[in-house]
Amino acid sequence: MSDVLTAPRSRRTVEFFLLLLALAVAVCANYLAGIGREEALGDYFWSQAITLSAMSLLIHLILRFRAKYADPVILPIVVALNGIGLAMIHRLDLSAAQINPDFTPVAPQQVLWTAVAIGAAAVLLILLRDHRILRRFTYISLIVSAILLLLPLTPLGLEINGARIWISVGFGTFQPGEIAKITLAVFFAGYLSTNRDLILLAGKKIGPLQLPRFRDLAPMGAAWLVSIGVLIFQRDLGSSILFFGLFMVMIYIATSRVSWVLIGLAMIAVGVFVALELFSHVALRFDSWINAFAPEVYDRAPGGSAQVVQGLFGLANGGLMGTGLGAGRPDLVTYSNSDMIIAALGEELGLIGVVAIVMLYVLLVSRGIRAALGTKDGFGKLLACGLSFTIALQCFVVIGGITRLIPLTGLTTPFMSAGGSSLLANWLIVALILLISETARRPAPTTPMKDSFLEPLGVNGKPVKKKSTKEVSR
Repeated sequence: MSDVLTAPRSRRTVEFFLLLLALAVAVCANYLAGIGREEALGDYFWSQAITLSAMSLLIHLILRFRAKYADPVILPIVVALNGIGLAMIHRLDLSAAQINPDFTPVAPQQVLWTAVAIGAAAVLLILLRDHRILRRFTYISLIVSAILLLLPLTPLGLEINGARIWISVGFGTFQPGEIAKITLAVFFAGYLSTNRDLILLAGKKIGPLQLPRFRDLAPMGAAWLVSIGVLIFQRDLGSSILFFGLFMVMIYIATSRVSWVLIGLAMIAVGVFVALELFSHVALRFDSWINAFAPEVYDRAPGGSAQVVQGLFGLANGGLMGTGLGAGRPDLVTYSNSDMIIAALGEELGLIGVVAIVMLYVLLVSRGIRAALGTKDGFGKLLACGLSFTIALQCFVVIGGITRLIPLTGLTTPFMSAGGSSLLANWLIVALILLISETARRPAPTTPMKDSFLEPLGVNGKPVKKKSTKEVSR
């Protein structure tokens, strides 16, 4: 009787009502964005409302039947963020169309990418029976990551605004590095969960620090080289920070050793020094960060600080309550619908609105960490932490760059910025976190499961056989 009373509930009904609230926020934001220009109930309003509602309810139905114990808060949060981003992109399109009648709107394409991204997340939830199956593809994920990162350097690659991180896919452009952050997280989780004991036990102890062996430094060295390679050949500071930061966090979670963090920070310091000395675009970024208000830096092209300064002026203009959706001038900021969308939202929603958005991200990341704490397998713990940290680091780097806490980089704000590659990758991350949370909250089976994928998996993907007492004694 006590087991029945304490058994976890699916809470899909809670998710449904929270989802309705999130959709209401998204639809109302879209309405307010167009009401000042008599576009409140235009074709875009209905396409956005119908697409977002239908696709998010599809995910909800899939979770009811395929992962009914998944976290009930994650999906509504992501839908709200996605909807607010669509509303702001639509609002910026209206301003751009007033200035240039030949302007091609971005919002309809973003709605299409939203449908594709949510559809891909739905397919992943249906096809992937258990997240632990991904552990079988540890080294395949590494190979796929290398291919994805090298694609922009092939003839398919395109250089836009000095960065070579896109490829041409016929109907548009795609950023393979966005998918690479998922495959790298799978590789790191598989490698560290398999070799954790070896990394912990080996190495010399100097004072309070347990230093790893040189051979165990190879993965961190590889991650460092990948980050530097992205910085050198693709000229993308944001992605290089993301890839190396992802591995640093995952190896610290796996080992709980401060020595790994200190080694990582030392490698970051070396990388920053080398980048400042050898790469002019990195030096210009740092100069624009430190001397943003200097006239010669503000007017410099390229590498000036006009984008950052205009974003700060927009945030200051918004004040505490904001100017209201459609009543500000966020269109004065370059790339206000992608890199600087937080500045646009800060001007029209004010400090209160930005804090509310940040709290949504904090809640999303915390639910991902909660899923990691609840699951019993090491691979799932590392994967959920790594994927959650990916979202957290992106938010920190973007918001830190806009507020001039750190140099501005080219990362996008998850779920909100214009860009199909980022939207697709982040919805796939949400699908994986939902699967892990379902495993964490699902009640334990009363009878032993016969499916081999529920057993611990070795490096080659085969179930690990339990050793007998005699074998253990030997």
